[in-house]
Amino acid sequence: MFGGDSAEREVSLKSGTTVLNALLRQGVDAIPFDPATRPLTDLLSEKIDRVLIMLHGRGGEDGSMQGALQLLNIPYTGSRVLGSALAMDKIHTKQVWQSLGLPTAKYEIADKRHFEAGKSSAIMDKLGNEVMVKPAREGSSIGMARVTSAKQLDIAVQNAFKYDNQVLLEQYIDGPEFTVSVIQGQALPSIRMSTPHTFYDYAAKYQDDTTEYFCPSGLTDQQEQALALLSTRAFDGISGSGWGRIDVMQNSDGQFYLLEANTVPGMTEKSLVPKAAKVAGLSFDELVMAILATSLDHPVSLDDTPVGEE
Repeated sequence: MFGGDSAEREVSLKSGTTVLNALLRQGVDAIPFDPATRPLTDLLSEKIDRVLIMLHGRGGEDGSMQGALQLLNIPYTGSRVLGSALAMDKIHTKQVWQSLGLPTAKYEIADKRHFEAGKSSAIMDKLGNEVMVKPAREGSSIGMARVTSAKQLDIAVQNAFKYDNQVLLEQYIDGPEFTVSVIQGQALPSIRMSTPHTFYDYAAKYQDDTTEYFCPSGLTDQQEQALALLSTRAFDGISGSGWGRIDVMQNSDGQFYLLEANTVPGMTEKSLVPKAAKVAGLSFDELVMAILATSLDHPVSLDDTPVGEE
């Protein structure tokens, strides 16, 4: 299932097409399904056994599709309703992580109903005069901005309000960015990203060839283990299941700070999960079959053939 009508439709179409081709190569009887063009009841008339969700963003990654599939009694891949809904909301994700004592950057919330631009200077002072502005419920860095002044903050917040009524204002962490993929409870090798952009934005992720990816990421064995543990705890903490990705920043003191969780990460040729899986010894097709296996009540081990009898 890919496409949909979210702001991430283009990326979803690319991810879904790539994954569908892998399923067909592996002999899986798979068909494409775009919920933006077909009613979900067609899944029943098509006698679909299970759904591999490659929908990014709202309507596919926020728990609503997961709930609909549960009502239709059709198994699906990845996180269930609660985990999907929490991970899609950056603000609630941070609040859960804070309650668990997991490290995450200082933040403020801008609500469209009563945001006052006159408070921007105070917000900048509180968050360290360099702030990331993020729509609460968008992915792929859509609507995000990095600002260094109150005037820039005002402009960035108003732009972010085009995508969501709530906006996360987060202290900027000056240091390398890492991402850790989690599949069936196991953390894959971390990836460090480096881009000449002001941050790892949409263009850096999907359009430019200037972004560099390092896997192994250059961490010590001890740091790698600590990051893997932090990532699996963070994923479990928001009720994530099946597979997903945790994004992290590291400051100059070596402290890791959780950024956000993704329950349906990108699976294009530029995407991060396939890069980590390759270093872990999984081909793209093996990775796709492992993801498909998360639709089973008892997914098989990554060390076994991913799809078989339940």
